[in-house]
Amino acid sequence: MEHFAIIQALCRAAMADASPAVRKQVERLRDALLKDGESKHAATLTGLLTTADRTKEISPSRIERSKSQILGEALTRNAPIPVDRETAAALAEVIFPADIQPSAPLFNATVSQAIGTIIDEWANFEALSEIDIRPSKTCLIYGAPGTGKTRLALWIAQQLDLPVVLVKLDGLVSSFLGTTARNIGNLFAFANRHRCVLLLDEFDAIAKVRDDPQEVGEIKRVVNALLQNLDVRRDVGFTIGITNHPKLLDSAVWRRFEVQLEIPKPDFEMRKAIAAHFMPPVKAPDSHLRLIAWFTEGSTGAEIESLVRTYKKATTVRDEDKRGLLDTLRQFATLNAARVQSERRALLFDDPANLFRAMRNDPILDFSMTDIGEIAGKDKSTVSRQLGRQVGRSTDEVSNG
Repeated sequence: MEHFAIIQALCRAAMADASPAVRKQVERLRDALLKDGESKHAATLTGLLTTADRTKEISPSRIERSKSQILGEALTRNAPIPVDRETAAALAEVIFPADIQPSAPLFNATVSQAIGTIIDEWANFEALSEIDIRPSKTCLIYGAPGTGKTRLALWIAQQLDLPVVLVKLDGLVSSFLGTTARNIGNLFAFANRHRCVLLLDEFDAIAKVRDDPQEVGEIKRVVNALLQNLDVRRDVGFTIGITNHPKLLDSAVWRRFEVQLEIPKPDFEMRKAIAAHFMPPVKAPDSHLRLIAWFTEGSTGAEIESLVRTYKKATTVRDEDKRGLLDTLRQFATLNAARVQSERRALLFDDPANLFRAMRNDPILDFSMTDIGEIAGKDKSTVSRQLGRQVGRSTDEVSNG
């Protein structure tokens, strides 16, 4: 569906404070898309409606009652943070709900709905208690760098109205191995004393496979200390672990986390939605958003955001210095070669006709000659002639062969 990224953004904004009439129109649009066979777009709107329902259901009083089930005293900005005895460096950073961006991270409908269940459990703490079930208190979030794992963890804490004790686990590792175990103990003691979400970033820095022959015995004892502290905290507060390298984690670490959430790289529609999200106040044509989404296949949200920044800079400089979209993509591919899929990068620097043909024939892009001409800064007849000449050359090469 053309311009769906814009429609999605409008629906997301409308549902933030939707009246029953607005909600009804979004539902009608969802049903119409489903009837027309646009099941993926319909699922996206279903995710928006579900998220809006959950946000509305989580009233302050219900969250306050859920928070009261977490043991400990209130964490204030004046609370002394534990430090490394050898370096005096703080072992954690405290982030309060008011300092966290309230808008939900952008994920596909399946991931968004799964995240919603975590919030739901805490919003319905009392109902779960009546059947002797408690909300999940441990969550491991894993995936490629730049997929939004840390932002998601912070957003969950913001939704629960709890401060975050953010720990970069590689910062706990001391050259004095005995100090590392002590750092872990001091950190958990601090978190367990307060009502908070303990966020363990770069979890693989310590939680390595214990049978790794390259690791000394003391490191294995450090891992054991971490596991023991996780067990104790499970009955105290909410803990989130984050890792880019799940294969490095000890199997015993996996068992400590009730929720194990993988954040995938975004598909085409999500890449387009991410580009549209970061584009304002610049207004980009839908064809540009689609090509950015196509060009960033295999990329993460952070990489797409970086490309959008490059695009915005290229469209706001002096007229004589402005770049077209293809030139902007070539610039980005040159400066970020490792972030761009090799096949896409090769097309950018190949004969333009090969790029035009790939754009024309890709069913996901669904570009017309007019779309390609607008992107390339040519009229559609010129694009058509270039494609025709390229076909002619290919035919001659086959004949001569």
